[in-house]
Amino acid sequence: MVVTAVTTACGARRWSLVAHGLGVGIPFRAAYRTCYRAHLLNATLPGGVLGDLHRGYRHGRDSAALGRGLRSVAWDRGSGQVVQAALTVAAVPLLPGGLRGWAAGVLAVVLALAAVVVLVGRREAAAALGGVWPQVLLLSAVAASGHVVVFMIAARTAGLSLSAPRLLALALLVLLASAIPVSIAGWGPREGAAAWAFGAAGLGAATGVEVAVVYGVMSLVATLPGILVLRAPRASSAVRTAKGGPVWASGPTSS
Repeated sequence: MVVTAVTTACGARRWSLVAHGLGVGIPFRAAYRTCYRAHLLNATLPGGVLGDLHRGYRHGRDSAALGRGLRSVAWDRGSGQVVQAALTVAAVPLLPGGLRGWAAGVLAVVLALAAVVVLVGRREAAAALGGVWPQVLLLSAVAASGHVVVFMIAARTAGLSLSAPRLLALALLVLLASAIPVSIAGWGPREGAAAWAFGAAGLGAATGVEVAVVYGVMSLVATLPGILVLRAPRASSAVRTAKGGPVWASGPTSS
């Protein structure tokens, strides 16, 4: 729960930075509450992304800019996934030999698609990320590392004694697959990817599923603070700005 609190803070600040660039800024504290609620909804509703769709829709409506509100979440999530994919690419040499070719091919496709999206929406990408990309990069890397830490704790809890570097690489691969928005309350792609990756690594598909299930339970428990803000008041519809960047303090709210 402590690790997840940190990763949620990183995601909230990243979203606040991106939203500010698109002209629909949201204060950090309001973003933090909203991200916790989104994580809880993602972990309990089909698809694994409905919480993010909800936060984008609600923020866009409150900001009187529905499209930009939704796109702020898309750029937020997308930038995080691209950084996670890049970290996975860096970890490919740590994977077992049988997995390296497959992983490299899939990651090349993911990064190519991300490049196409950025080129097509380059003007908006420049607005959302242009001045803050170093911060977005760092925040995304810290958040991804936090998820990996939780996965490694789950693996040790399940009794897996694999070396830390190889486990880190497997964790990045499985967690990247878990972002595919076809899950049922977060379950499905993660367990399938874990079964495939751990099986190909010679650790057994059942071991992979067991680790993924333990990780899923831990992640679900870690999102429970989202219950406290499930019915929290909306952030003000005013776009809050300050000289040089967004206002990190919480502003007025309305029901």
